[in-house]
Amino acid sequence: MILKTYQKYLVKEFLFFILKVTFVFFILGFIMGVLEELKFFSDIDTKFYFPFLLVFLNIPALIYQIFPFIILISVIFLFQNLFEKGELISFKNNGLENFEIVKLLSLVSFFIGILVVLIFYNFAAILKFNYLDIKKNFTNDAKYLASITENGIWIKDEVKNNIIFINAKKIELNNLIDVEVIKLTQDFEYINTITADKFNIENNLWTAKDVTIISSDNSRIIKEKMTLNTNFNYEKIGNLYSDLSSITFWGLIKLKKDYKTVNYSTVEIDYQFQKILSYPIYLTIMALFSIVIMMNLTAQTNKVIIIAFSILISVLIYYINHFFGIIGRNETIPLLVSIWIPLFLLFLISAIGLVKINEK
Repeated sequence: MILKTYQKYLVKEFLFFILKVTFVFFILGFIMGVLEELKFFSDIDTKFYFPFLLVFLNIPALIYQIFPFIILISVIFLFQNLFEKGELISFKNNGLENFEIVKLLSLVSFFIGILVVLIFYNFAAILKFNYLDIKKNFTNDAKYLASITENGIWIKDEVKNNIIFINAKKIELNNLIDVEVIKLTQDFEYINTITADKFNIENNLWTAKDVTIISSDNSRIIKEKMTLNTNFNYEKIGNLYSDLSSITFWGLIKLKKDYKTVNYSTVEIDYQFQKILSYPIYLTIMALFSIVIMMNLTAQTNKVIIIAFSILISVLIYYINHFFGIIGRNETIPLLVSIWIPLFLLFLISAIGLVKINEK
């Protein structure tokens, strides 16, 4: 597609403001991240550059999350710049309709969204995974490990100087199904193996009935009831992958398959999928919304007021999305509704403002 001169100019200016705003958020994120990491490592002996390394690993994921608001603010600054130079009037005097500007900036935002999802998201997820993987080694939870794979649920735990390995085929409503527990000493000497059809894991003190215990001398005991003290419960296992932003798109597909294998809820993963798929449309609607705001303002509007207003709108949109996301993941409303209703409402507001935009 061959762009006209005014189109090239607008696209170049738009991209320039996106880079500027992204850089500002990068610096702010870096400063806040460094302060947070320095606080975290204040009592830990590490090399001086370590907190800075972690911040660089975490920032791309942060930029991905706030990029819709970067688009909104970039459009606002672009129009403020066009107002100050009187270029919108020049465009109009030369027969350029406002709708052409709307269409151009919306298309650019949509294609940027596609590129961000296809390339930047996976890059940010890989860095975020490394960030979490490195940082967990400096927390007390490092010795407690759990994962869900196609072979079931695997847990490594340490309780009362014993190392415990747990494998279960499925998880069902506060229960692990078809469970095998292997107990070892700290020196990895075998103590016993516990098997049960079901363990209730509602809290950290697990309970089971008709349990078979095989000791190191091969003796076998069957107990009608038993308890197992652990550092895990249903909620903690459910939060194994609470930060899905650290998993690539292809990793999410595999994780969903593994969750289905053990009969575990895939709501969180489905929510993340929908967020990714809706991302280009989200950026487009944010661009539309900010265009409508700016085309209904005058060139004399104070820049401080515009900046304050754009921040207020960004915060409001964020909390609306967050609210719908929570009730969607809790399955209070359908997941698709929780993702698309906020976008539809934002689009509806923008569409109302676009009706007479060419009259401006």
